[in-house]
This record gives sequence, C-alpha cells and structure tokens, in this order.
Amino acid sequence: MNAPQSPTTKPTTRQNSAVTVIGLGPMGQAMTRTLLAAGHPVTVWNRTAARAAGVVTDGATLAATPGEAVEAVEAGGLVLLSLTDYRAMYEVLGGATGSLAGRTLVNLSSDTPDRTREAAAWAAGHGAAFLTGGVMVPAPMVGTEPAHVYYSGRGEAMDSHRAALALLGTPRYLGEDPGLAQLMYQAQLTVFLTTLSALMHATAMLGTAGMKAGEALPELLSSADAIGAILRAGEENPGAALDAGEHPGELSTVTMMGATADHIVETSTSLGLDLALPLAVRAHYRRAIEDGHGGDNWTRVIDGIRRPRRADPASADRVLPAAGR
Repeated sequence: MNAPQSPTTKPTTRQNSAVTVIGLGPMGQAMTRTLLAAGHPVTVWNRTAARAAGVVTDGATLAATPGEAVEAVEAGGLVLLSLTDYRAMYEVLGGATGSLAGRTLVNLSSDTPDRTREAAAWAAGHGAAFLTGGVMVPAPMVGTEPAHVYYSGRGEAMDSHRAALALLGTPRYLGEDPGLAQLMYQAQLTVFLTTLSALMHATAMLGTAGMKAGEALPELLSSADAIGAILRAGEENPGAALDAGEHPGELSTVTMMGATADHIVETSTSLGLDLALPLAVRAHYRRAIEDGHGGDNWTRVIDGIRRPRRADPASADRVLPAAGR
C-alpha cells in the first residue's frame, strides 16, 4: 500500500500509467511488450504501420500520427523514442510540437552528446522534460535481470518515471547533463565494437591456417572474458592510478606491448589481412614510445588518445624496439 502524499509532495511513481512508444524496431517492440506485460497501457506509432501488427495483437494501441501518440499520455506522461538517430526525432515530432508540453520525452536513440544536448534544449523550448537513455543490452534482453539503462537529464523527470523505466532494465542515472548518458553509451559501444572487430580479425588470422571459426572463437572468447579479471587483478581500484597520473611499468610496459602490436601488424601483413585495426592499435604504442614513455605501463597510451596529432608518414613502417620479457 502506498504511503499518503502530502499536498505539496509529488508522487514519484505512476503505477500502470499510459506510456507512448515511438519507433518499433526490435528495441521498440521489446520495450512495448515489457510495458504491456507490467500492466501499462501503451500507445505506439511507427513510420511503417505494419511493424506495429505484433504489438497491437499483444495489446498496444496504434496511433494514426505522432501527435496522436504523444497526446495519448496525460500531462507529465512518458513518451519513449526508439529511433535511428536524433534527426529522426525532429522528423517525427516536428509536426507534433504543440502536443509536447508537459510530457517527458525519453530518447533512447544513438547519436552524439552534442546533438543530445541540443535536443534537450529543443524539447524544453516546447515545454517538455527530456531524458537521454542508453540501453546496454540487445532487444531480447530488455526487461531481464541483467538489463541496465544509463540515463541523464532532468532529475525530477527521472524520479517521476523511475518505476516505469526500471521495467526496461535497472536505471543508472548519471546526472543532469543530458549528454552524459549518450557519452557513456558511446564509450561502452567503443569497447563493444572494437572487441567484435578484434574477434573477427583474430578469427581470420587463425582461419589462414585452416582453423574453423567453430574452433577458434571459443578460445578467443575465453581471452576476451578474462580481460576484466586481468585488469582488476592488476589494480585494486581500476582507474585509480590513471586518475592519479600514475603509470607504473613493473608488469606490462609500453615497449613490451608495442612490440607485440608490431608483430601483429607484421603477421597480418604476411597473411594478406586488412590492417586497419592492428595499425590503429600499433599507432597508440608508437606515439607513447616517441613521447619517451616506453618504460611506463601500457595505460600511458591514453595521453596520445587525449591529445592526438598528425601521424608522421616517415615513421609508418619503423619497427619498435624489441621487448624485454
């Protein structure tokens, strides 16, 4: 039973309140079904109306226009956007700006932090609260225990809709800056996409020796799974030394790791593979060595990432010093 609210206290949950979902790709459909299963009336809209057939069968209501979809929720109500990018938000809602006042827009689309901040200002200009969201699981995992979603933006809006948003995944609120959740999302995807490319590059390497992907990937995935444990074992609080500007080189120096990066480039070249990924990795270590940090921990490569400079074409094929083991 809910505790009574004082006349000056706003409720922080909206049990079974109406929600609108705009954009019915796999993620939008998954969110719609999750909300319906929890008892929320859900109105949906999608450019291609046929995509709504499945969720309408499950109980959602299809709106004829974006404006009708927005107006299906009461003032203060929740409108979830699951679109390709932020430009799509303007295209979809450009004709419905008169309906935005009093609603809370939660944009779960991917774009840049700067465009996200611009969108928050645009929404505020039309009287709407705005939250940025970054869903950190694929569509089939929405609403499951491992699911989590980063949010940033209006704190009051987050408090008001936390219960409904928690149905999609554990909310991790990062603060008032609407660009921060987008930045976290992009950072997480940087790790994810780079790892996927690395796995495919490594699988291609082993494939040149006749090893099937079914043999190679289990071995490679075990290495990928171990990276977190390796980093945590090396530092009790990962990131603390970086924050302190410390790069102790007792275990893995820039020179040692850079020599390995050089060998990967040479091997990939001899196998006739694409060099984009290994060259990019090698460039980080070369920069740190050229800056005089060969004896530091591999984390020193962050300096070059933070302060990029034009590559020196003359150094493109220079071999790094041999690593001491």
